[in-house]
Amino acid sequence: MQLEQFLELFNPLPGNHYIQVTTKPDATTKALLNMIKEVDGEFRLAIYAEDEFELDNSLADAKVQFVQKFNVPFRTLPRDNDIVIFKDILTQHSNPKLLLKIAYTTLANTADIVIMEAKGKMDIEATKQLLEDFEFRAPNYIDVLDEYDLVMAKKMHMWGNGL
Repeated sequence: MQLEQFLELFNPLPGNHYIQVTTKPDATTKALLNMIKEVDGEFRLAIYAEDEFELDNSLADAKVQFVQKFNVPFRTLPRDNDIVIFKDILTQHSNPKLLLKIAYTTLANTADIVIMEAKGKMDIEATKQLLEDFEFRAPNYIDVLDEYDLVMAKKMHMWGNGL
């Protein structure tokens, strides 16, 4: 199953915090929530949507924020997340560089960033370069989901911005 391969990219530790920033929760959202719950971690969800909507009961344990405009940043604290997952948002947001800056600030050292976009919507090489430009290291394209292109990189301690 594809979701199992997707989840193998993550190694949650007790107390970890993951945040998915997206326009629409889906099966990956639920799978990540269930995985992080197993280690008593916290799953956060920032949803970009003009209007708030009712979430499926399976997401009841997620800490949710709605962001109504694509030019507004999502809210998060510095060094408070172990993984940031951007799903179907980086190509739609009016300022993707702002999102990457927020991700860098909120990630703990040696934490990961994941960018997921519908197949064919993302320029993979340009995305990898953009991640390098924002001091994320070792960006890799990972083909584990039929419907998504996925690029993953790491924030390294004492590299670049040094945050």
